[in-house]
Amino acid sequence: MKRLEYIEVNVHSRKPKYKQVMDSIIKSINQGKLVMGERIPSINEVSEGYLLSRDTVEKAYSLLKEQNIIISVKGKGYYIAKTDLSIKANVLFLSNKLSTYKMEIFNSFVTALGTNANVDLDIYHCDANVLNTILQKKKNQYDYLVLMPHFKNENSQHVGCPDDVLKTIHTIPEEKLIIMDRNLDSLSTNVGRIYQDFVEDIHYALTQGLEKIKKYKKIILVYPTNIVYPYPEGIMVGFKRFCIQNTFDYEILNTIYDGMELQSSDLYVVVEEVDLVNLVKQARDIDYKLGQDIGIISYNDTLLKELLGITVISTNFTKMGFEAAQMILNKHRKTIKNEFNFIDRHSV
Repeated sequence: MKRLEYIEVNVHSRKPKYKQVMDSIIKSINQGKLVMGERIPSINEVSEGYLLSRDTVEKAYSLLKEQNIIISVKGKGYYIAKTDLSIKANVLFLSNKLSTYKMEIFNSFVTALGTNANVDLDIYHCDANVLNTILQKKKNQYDYLVLMPHFKNENSQHVGCPDDVLKTIHTIPEEKLIIMDRNLDSLSTNVGRIYQDFVEDIHYALTQGLEKIKKYKKIILVYPTNIVYPYPEGIMVGFKRFCIQNTFDYEILNTIYDGMELQSSDLYVVVEEVDLVNLVKQARDIDYKLGQDIGIISYNDTLLKELLGITVISTNFTKMGFEAAQMILNKHRKTIKNEFNFIDRHSV
């Protein structure tokens, strides 16, 4: 085979010429015409052979190197480094934290993709600087990037997406990006997204359980503050809206304190699991029956809460991961507001 034979450049095509060079090499690998360790033409050879600028060829080779498809050996040239390109897509899954809920989404996502993709998981701990560093370094190394955009400020408050991170996100091609769990309105509608609306969701779910909630005199939201991974303030906004519209007496606490003065006919909406455990323990210590003397609704569902009979308001984490995977498998981007429901298990 002539050394330039497998590179095709159509001067009349609207596809960028650097992309044509990349696609030609990838196509030849998939067809078995280029094998592991085989030397490919130099940048100068391709540039002169196809009357392309050196910058164009350098860009193509640089991107192929970032994807580990080729390697460069000093003084010798460029060589094929990977040949299983047609088998799997490479996906980077970026989560703000490692929790039961996030792992349920991640596991559903990976299961739905099956053998069609290799998925790497990075945790950026709600830190915008950490995420920006990851994106700058890795955004060109993957076929798809899946991002859960939750951030905190120096006071551990949940905040919107910082401008520098948003600027980096805007440099990612739309077809490569999927936003999960929380929406970013400034992005094009061509970007895939499946998200929660934290204000509307809690209001809607509590309204679903309104008839049961009515038997309680007061509703207490236990919303944690100053924690490592803060929750969206929209949860408080939606809760207040529900209580005001339905004329409920309400209070917001940041934790379940030891020695709480629990009163009969109070309903607690608890966000953090550690507060749920503490509340249930204190209720049992004074022989309060859940759903009779005191009510409990937990935010976000788990198998353990189902086993213990705890009523929850929750999104469907499994569905969220599944829908994101389908966008990759079907190459079709959609905007989906994930379902969020009141699930009655008789603790109300």
